Amino acid sequence: MVEQVRNLLERRVESPQELESRRQSILAERDSSQTCISVCGGTACRASGAEAVVDAFIDTIERRELQVQVSLKETGCHGFCERGPLVVIEPKKVFYQRVQPEDVEEIIEETILGGRIVERLLYVDPTTDKTITYEPDVPFYQKQTRTIFGANGQIDPTNIEDYIAAGGYSALAKALFQMSPDKIIEEVKKSGLRGRGGGGFATGRKWQSCREAKGDVKYVICNADEGDPGAYQDRSLLEGNPHSVLEGMIIGAYAIGSRRGYIYVRNEYPLAVEHARIAIEQAMDYGLLGKNILGSGFDFTVTINKGGGAFVCGESSALMASLEGKVGEPKAKYVHMSEKGLWDNPSLLNNVKTWANVPLIINKGADWYAKIGTAGSKGTMIFSLVGNIVNTGLVEVPMGITLRDMIFDIGGGIPDGKKFKAVQTGGPSGGCIPEKYLDTPVDFDELTKLGSMMGSGGMIVMDEDTCMVDVARYFIEFLKGESCGKCTPCREGINRMSEILSNITQGKGKPEDLDTLQDLAGVLSAGALCALGQTAANPVLSTIRYFKDEYLAHINDKKCPAGVCRELIQFSIDADKCEGCLRCLRECPTGAISGQKRQAHTINQDMCIKCGACYDVCKFNAVLKR
Repeated sequence: MVEQVRNLLERRVESPQELESRRQSILAERDSSQTCISVCGGTACRASGAEAVVDAFIDTIERRELQVQVSLKETGCHGFCERGPLVVIEPKKVFYQRVQPEDVEEIIEETILGGRIVERLLYVDPTTDKTITYEPDVPFYQKQTRTIFGANGQIDPTNIEDYIAAGGYSALAKALFQMSPDKIIEEVKKSGLRGRGGGGFATGRKWQSCREAKGDVKYVICNADEGDPGAYQDRSLLEGNPHSVLEGMIIGAYAIGSRRGYIYVRNEYPLAVEHARIAIEQAMDYGLLGKNILGSGFDFTVTINKGGGAFVCGESSALMASLEGKVGEPKAKYVHMSEKGLWDNPSLLNNVKTWANVPLIINKGADWYAKIGTAGSKGTMIFSLVGNIVNTGLVEVPMGITLRDMIFDIGGGIPDGKKFKAVQTGGPSGGCIPEKYLDTPVDFDELTKLGSMMGSGGMIVMDEDTCMVDVARYFIEFLKGESCGKCTPCREGINRMSEILSNITQGKGKPEDLDTLQDLAGVLSAGALCALGQTAANPVLSTIRYFKDEYLAHINDKKCPAGVCRELIQFSIDADKCEGCLRCLRECPTGAISGQKRQAHTINQDMCIKCGACYDVCKFNAVLKR
């Protein structure tokens, strides 16, 4: 016990000078000539087998007694999730993708010991067929500006010394000893930082309001309750660099006069929860959290609270109700959370990405930060780029980049030579943007003009085979299940929208349904209690606005142009193209297909369940979908 206390005291940092001394000591102990193998350990790469790759490297390094020559680091998400598991060999940044445990011995033998490249593990750009050796040369990364996400691929999230060595907690030291709380808030206001959780509210103004609010007790909260389908950037940031979020929270707490903070993270994010817990414990041990932080006299503690996965708990008042142990329901917004939030005390709530931006602004200055982005949207944004796109992953770009650059230059375009149809931004509350607006700058204001929104950074790409009516139905169905049901406009309005959209996709739609949907949208916008209901109609309104012809085809012609809605499609076999290979016959689950070998087959429409199995397996394009 005495030894444990002594070790804790030795780790504790009591001043900015000691923090800098510790940083220099860590750097001095590290051999810059040593080869470092960085393996992406984010959830996406783990799902592809990254943990087994790490174990294989550990076993091989130990067996071959290479510990002096080689170090191994399991980092957070590198972003290029489509190509995981990812391995980067430092210092040259040799980039290997889709690495498996059986590849490890070859990497050690060829690259680490022999200085040679394992060609088959390199990334090949599908647009140019060019083989790329080094990570910075990969097109996916070239147009990114990775100010807050870049460190994910460089540090071990479970090792606070990695974060300190990279300059971590220097912004906290600067804030505590060189800036007043008012000066910190002014710097954040001057930077133009806006909330990254969806609303895009000016961060500095929120901080100012909370600082000026009356109350002896104030709370700082990190919203890590990421619930948009397809979005996982907050999760990856908290997994890969939890100290950046923690440092931002401590600075915010000092600025508003708070002594207690919470990280509200969904329980479905076990790795993010674990790494945040480790970060808190390590920061406490080093004197960077808890009592008398860095010898400044300022006290601040952070607790993790795990949410149950309710989408509505991403809304500020519902989140705080959940933190209080109540049902996660929103409150009316005539009282702001910054004035009367958690347990009726002033509360400062910001998103994961917002908090991670704060140390950069304090260290590099508001002027530096404000130079990035557009007039009304400063800095960078991390997007989750998913859907019908070649390069699925997490992308950090400066505000103002165009949708075209995002989707085609970074995302690599649409796979299988198909045409782009739309991109849905902003999660379930966002809108679907068609091809003619691909050159629109991506920022808070421009996306809103198109009937969409920035949201927390979800971006779902859709190709020509997507039914936009079905997309609207999907998101409304999602929100119907996630609505807390507290207010009538949201509870009944979304439910009625869902019924209408389902009828349209089943061929039961009526021309007046479009007017009804737009009327319901107005009721939701004006009468719903929180943003979930107020913005729920965005996918519907945007698809009617840009893809009205598809709605009319479903309603008037009883056809789904994309061939997605089951009740509106029919499969048949072109006798001239059918080779009688029997493959479709074998795959049909209901026995609806009949025919002899090397003779044209037919489909019994009464038995066909329209599963599409025949369409998928036919090599001769003989199965028609109408």
